[in-house]
Amino acid sequence: MARQQRAPAASTFPPDHAGLLIASVLLIVGGGGGILALILTQEPFIGQRWLFMLLLNLAVTGLVMPLMRYVNARLTPASRAVPPSGVIVRQSVWFGLFVVSCAWLQIPRVLSPPIMFFLALAFIIVEVFLRSREIPHERLNDDDA
Repeated sequence: MARQQRAPAASTFPPDHAGLLIASVLLIVGGGGGILALILTQEPFIGQRWLFMLLLNLAVTGLVMPLMRYVNARLTPASRAVPPSGVIVRQSVWFGLFVVSCAWLQIPRVLSPPIMFFLALAFIIVEVFLRSREIPHERLNDDDA
């Protein structure tokens, strides 16, 4: 009786993505703990406002990293490799920067849905442009390997 051999399963979890998830946890703990310490111990002055925005960016970036990894893994065709962790980190930082920009615009009460939409659209356009420049190089490197 012939034994059936399975085709090797494509790895959907590259080794660099484990480090990405560890970094995500560290960012969440550092950013969230920093925000908590800042809110509980400091008076609201200008310097603390800048520190709050930095810590908010760290916390949001850490929270969004696993989501971005999941979305990239889900939307990448099975015939191609999942994007490297650098791309996922960049997309997470874009999202964190969007949240910080919205928080900053909310201070003088100028944030509105159209502003949020166009700000998000600007970040998405920049990311699409960057990915469109990277994908041909990734395909070229995959063909060489």
